[in-house]
Amino acid sequence: MKKKGKSVVSYNKWGYIFLIPFTVAFVVFQFIPLLNTIKNSFFEHYRDGLEIIGPNWVGLKNYQKLFSDGNFMTYLKNTMIMWIMGFIPQIIISLLFAAWFSDPSLRLKGQRFFKTVIYLPNLIMASAFSMLFFTLFSTVGPINDIMKNIQLASGAISSADAYVPYDFLAHTGSVRGLVAGMNCLMWFGNTTILLLAGMMGIDTTLFEAAEVDGATAKQIFWRITLPILRPILIYVMVTSLIGGLQMFDVPQILTDGSGAPNNTATTLIMHLNKHLYSKNYGMGGALSVILFIITAILSFIVFKFSGNNDKYGKK
Repeated sequence: MKKKGKSVVSYNKWGYIFLIPFTVAFVVFQFIPLLNTIKNSFFEHYRDGLEIIGPNWVGLKNYQKLFSDGNFMTYLKNTMIMWIMGFIPQIIISLLFAAWFSDPSLRLKGQRFFKTVIYLPNLIMASAFSMLFFTLFSTVGPINDIMKNIQLASGAISSADAYVPYDFLAHTGSVRGLVAGMNCLMWFGNTTILLLAGMMGIDTTLFEAAEVDGATAKQIFWRITLPILRPILIYVMVTSLIGGLQMFDVPQILTDGSGAPNNTATTLIMHLNKHLYSKNYGMGGALSVILFIITAILSFIVFKFSGNNDKYGKK
């Protein structure tokens, strides 16, 4: 028995040894910068022309200034609206694709090919995606050319009349729609693969028993598939929420950093980037801390309302 105990301890030490690289990287590149960011949020530290002001202790002054100008809540609202606009169609499309691919009765051919195709947008850089959409939906882009040809064909305008191109980047709804659409296209493939993996892991005897009892396909989906997929759905929602709050590259490139029109497409991270670009480390630190707290609160709310509170989950 003693030899067996020593053997277990001997094997366990290798686990701790393999954890050392991760622990060192986490402490150096995440934990220490996190502490430094929290510390900076309590100091006045910015650049005024060529002069560096601070760091001077100001306490909660940066946080008060952050909420007093009114921009913070506006940018938070912009971020949440664009995330919701992209997440709802993303989760619906992903559930449909996952249900189709996992249904053996459909006998879909070429599943591997289509799974690869729907995942490919996830591999494209967001900057490349943004530049593509910027070109497609510009006033001289192909989308406006198609709209012009359709109106010519339908007689809405004559060849003698001047066609006025629609400026997608000058209207709030179209800009937010483009940002949401790009996020949906980039991430629905990854979500589909996650949900498909969860559906493939469900015991098929549950579906067979439900069919024997006379359950319809709709009842099977809502009463069996979705409850079993709840952990994966929570994971997808939380990770998507975190990614949504960190939304930066797509609206930054699409609007050339202006958040046009009238800052209705400016996100929290774009606002943070402006502080960091101007070397205002105090306000940048305060905004980062608030963003961390908001992410933690929203993630907790998702877990709370998606928990096992139904009659099947109670013990």
